[in-house]
Amino acid sequence: MNRDDLIQKLIELAAKRFGRDASALKADDDFFEKLGIDSFQAMELMTDLEEEFDVEIPDYELQGVNTFLKLADVIEPRL
Repeated sequence: MNRDDLIQKLIELAAKRFGRDASALKADDDFFEKLGIDSFQAMELMTDLEEEFDVEIPDYELQGVNTFLKLADVIEPRL
């Protein structure tokens, strides 16, 4: 999976989880703001992503991650 496909998949999964339009989301969007979610909901999303991509991401690596682009930076090396 190339980087652009990964980012698009992250956006689609997040949009589906929170009932948003994926076409309204961009790679550098702050997903807390754009999705209207809190940190608990973000952790639920991370659980979905870990299952989807069959990866495990330690919580400490997610500190400061708030865009789909940064999220791809964390997930991509594990694929």
